[in-house]
Amino acid sequence: MLRSERVAAGLLLGAAALGLLLANLPGIGAALIAFANWHPHVPIAGLDLSPRHWVSDGLLALFFFAVSVELRRELAVGELNSPRKAMLPAVAALGGVIAPALIYLAIAGKDFPTGWPVPTATDIAFALGILGLFGRSIPNQVRVFLLALAVIDDLIAILIIAFFFTQDVRLPWLGGAAACLLVFAWLSRLLAPRSPYQLARRRQWPVMAALWALAALTWWFVLMSGVHATLAGVALGFVIARQPGERMRAQLEPVTNGVVLPLFAFAAAAVAFPAVGIQELHAEFWAIVIALPLGKVVGIVLAGLLGGRGARTGGIARSPADLLVVGCLGGIGFTVSLLMNELAFRGTPAISDEGTLAVLAGSAIAIAYSALIVALRSRRYALSSTAHSHKVL
Repeated sequence: MLRSERVAAGLLLGAAALGLLLANLPGIGAALIAFANWHPHVPIAGLDLSPRHWVSDGLLALFFFAVSVELRRELAVGELNSPRKAMLPAVAALGGVIAPALIYLAIAGKDFPTGWPVPTATDIAFALGILGLFGRSIPNQVRVFLLALAVIDDLIAILIIAFFFTQDVRLPWLGGAAACLLVFAWLSRLLAPRSPYQLARRRQWPVMAALWALAALTWWFVLMSGVHATLAGVALGFVIARQPGERMRAQLEPVTNGVVLPLFAFAAAAVAFPAVGIQELHAEFWAIVIALPLGKVVGIVLAGLLGGRGARTGGIARSPADLLVVGCLGGIGFTVSLLMNELAFRGTPAISDEGTLAVLAGSAIAIAYSALIVALRSRRYALSSTAHSHKVL
């Protein structure tokens, strides 16, 4: 059940709603926020993290590992395994990043320009969950296009984190992480189906135990280096051998869907409503609320139409209605947008809290109109299929 995209989307939404509710209850809210920001003493260098940071810097690395394994598979044997196939979703994804960033900068660029990455992300789990829930009759090519776009979107988000939210890099620690990655990559190839180790029918659990230990050590080195720790998950996903990586991703899927993402949504949404009127909210709030649901759909649809003409591709490229479906779903930022918000406004808690509320509000708007557009498009496909069946009969 935890592998279902619909269940994953429901858990994400429920966890975020619960976190927001509890954080604003008298008594409970203050205690919850205090616990989320509490720093327990851990006798290991670099692990002086709050529960909120253990989730966003630690557990979320598992999610990014799964995403990078999926991206690598798409690049190798999937829908992105050639430049022609990758061009259209890549162009659409780029448009879906540029348009909301420009809208944000136009509204709030004067005071907090560093917040432009917040409305640029797409939540894979939520987008696929809404499509699966309301779009049962929509052809699989639309789902594949959405998946490819969301994976490229996450790759862009990873690059943004690496280049814009990484400061004071300590190279010796990064060198240690690179050494661990090399050993991790070599060990993972022992588990490839045709490797001499596998053909000799040796036990797999010692290798798996070593891989998990190396993964944890890599994460710690990256944390100590000053680079955002979730990038360790990305690097591990890219260097692991493909088939062992697929098995690990499949094993982790129920954990990421049922534990990691809901915990992150709960922790990120556990903020108190600002004690100000609507007219006193900062420009950053309005910039995110507008840029996320509006900028994504405009950017994806326009770039997709232009890219479709240039690539001379068929299918979804020739269907503005299907591009609109993908663009609407792309406006659901949620998980990665909440992470971007935390990184962009880390030094200004008041703005960060407003940014969290803005991401939730913007994603809720995108969910509402996505559900409507997807349902209408699905109904159109269902009616066309029924009419075609009657014609054949």
